[in-house]
Amino acid sequence: MAGSDTAPFLSQADDPDDGPVPGNPGLPGSMGNPKSEESEVPDQEGLQRITGLSPGHSALIVAVLCYINLLNYMDRFTVAGVLPDIEQFFNIGDSSSGLIQTVFISSYMVLAPVFGYLGDRYNRKYLMCGGIAFWSLVTLGSSFIPGEHFWLLLLTRGLVGVGEASYSTIAPTLIADLFVADQRSRMLSIFYFAIPVGSGLGYIAGSKVKDMAGDWHWALRVTPGLGVVAVLLLFLVVREPPRGAVERHSDSPPLNPTSWWADLRALARNPSFVLSSLGFTAVAFVTGSLALWAPAFLLRSRVVLGETPPCLPGDSCSSSDSLIFGLITCLTGVLGVGLGVEISRRLRHSNPRADPLVCAAGLLGSAPFLFLSLACARGSIVATYIFIFIGETLLSMNWAIVADILLYVVIPTRRSTAEAFQIVLSHLLGDAGSPYLIGLISDRLRRNWPPSFLSEFRALQFSLMLCAFVGALGGAAFLGTAIFIEGDRRRAQLHVQGLLHEAGPTDDQIVVPQRGRSTRVPVASVLI
Repeated sequence: MAGSDTAPFLSQADDPDDGPVPGNPGLPGSMGNPKSEESEVPDQEGLQRITGLSPGHSALIVAVLCYINLLNYMDRFTVAGVLPDIEQFFNIGDSSSGLIQTVFISSYMVLAPVFGYLGDRYNRKYLMCGGIAFWSLVTLGSSFIPGEHFWLLLLTRGLVGVGEASYSTIAPTLIADLFVADQRSRMLSIFYFAIPVGSGLGYIAGSKVKDMAGDWHWALRVTPGLGVVAVLLLFLVVREPPRGAVERHSDSPPLNPTSWWADLRALARNPSFVLSSLGFTAVAFVTGSLALWAPAFLLRSRVVLGETPPCLPGDSCSSSDSLIFGLITCLTGVLGVGLGVEISRRLRHSNPRADPLVCAAGLLGSAPFLFLSLACARGSIVATYIFIFIGETLLSMNWAIVADILLYVVIPTRRSTAEAFQIVLSHLLGDAGSPYLIGLISDRLRRNWPPSFLSEFRALQFSLMLCAFVGALGGAAFLGTAIFIEGDRRRAQLHVQGLLHEAGPTDDQIVVPQRGRSTRVPVASVLI
C-alpha cells in the first residue's frame, strides 16, 4: 500500500480527537478543528449551487417520492385488507394465502439487486418511471383473474415486484444526493412516514372500496390509476442530482463507480451495514407477518369472543378489523417514525452510537407488547388493540433511522447496490417467508386439533408468537451495530473527501512497527 494511503487508515480512531488527518481542517478526526463537522455542511445556497436545484424544488422532489412510496405500500397491503374475501373467492387455506405475499416479496427481492446495479450507474428518474408504469398495468390486470386460476394471481403479484424494486432501491439515494446531515435525516423521516401510512391506507382502501362496490376486485383497481399520476409527476418534477456532490469538498475529485464485485466485497466488509441489515430483517419479518395476518387474527378473535359471526363459504366477510388495524398502522407509523428520529437526533449530540441504540430499544421494547397483544386476544379485544398500538409504535421507530445508517456508512456510488442487498437480505430472511411460515405453522397446528373456530384462532395465535422472539433477535443485531458504527461512518466520510483510498484484494494488510521490526497486520486491527 502506498504511503499516501496509510495515514488516513491509521487516523481512524473511535474518538474524533484521536488520530488527526493532516491538511483537512474541519473533517472529523482532522487537525485544527476535529469536532467541527457542522462547518463542512453546505448551507441552502451551497446546496443549490451543488445540485442545481432550489430548496423549494428539492422539497417538491421529496414530496413526489413520498407520494409514490405511500402508493407502493398502499398497493402492497390492499390485498391484506381483503384477504378473507380472497380466501373465499379462490377457496384456499392459510398456507396458500401466505404465498400471495411471499411470491410478491420473493420477486421484489430478486429484482432489487438488478435495479440497485442500474441505479448506481444510469439515470434513476427514468428507471423509476418505467418500473412504476409496469407495476400499475400488472396490478390492474390482477383484478380480473377468475376464481379457478389462483396461480395467475400469484404470477401477477410476483410481477408487481418489478415496480417496487425499481423504486425502493433508488428513491432514498436521490434524497441523499439532495440533502446532508440533519436535513437529510428530516427528509428521510418524511419519506418513511409513507410506509406505515401507506400500509394503513391499504387496509382502509381495501376494506372500504370492497364495501362500497360490493366486490373485493375493485379494491385492486384504485392504485393503478394513482400510479399513472405518479409516473407523470416523476417525469415532470424530478431531476437527477449529481451523485455524492453534496458530501464532497469543493477540491475533492468526483467519485467513480467501482465494479459490482468490488461493491459487494466492500459491503460485506462493512459490519455496520451487515448488522443493521440483519436487524432490519427482523423488523421485516415481524411487520410482514402482522401486515398479512393481523386483520384475520383479530376477526377470529372476535368470532371466539362472540362479537362477530363467523365467515362462512359463499358469504362476504364483514368485519371492521381491517379498518381499525389500518388506522392503528397509520397512527403508530407517524408516531413511531417521528419519535425515533427525534430521540436519535437529540441523543447524537452526547452519544454518536445513538442511531443503532434507538433501533435496538425499539425492537426489544416491541417484543413483549406484541406477545401480550396475542396472549390477551381471547380475553379482551380492547387490550389486544392497546398492546398492538404500543408494539407497532416501538417497531416503527426503526424505519427512517435504518435508512440513515445505510446512507452514512456507505459511499454514494454504491448506495443503490447497498439498498438493493439490504432489501434482498431483509426479505429473504424476513417478510418473503414469514407470512407463509406463519400460515404453514397455523395449518399444521390445526391438523392436530378438532375442527372449530376456536382451533383456528389458537393455531394462528401460537404461530404469530414467533414474531416476538424474532424481534428480540433483531434488537441484539442493532446492539452489535452500535459497536462498529463510529469507525464505519468515519471511513465513509474520509473516502468521500478523497482522503482514503479503498483497499483492493491484495491491500488488506499494512506494515506497522512492532517490537523493533516491521510487521504486516490487518487494516481492521488498526481501525478498530
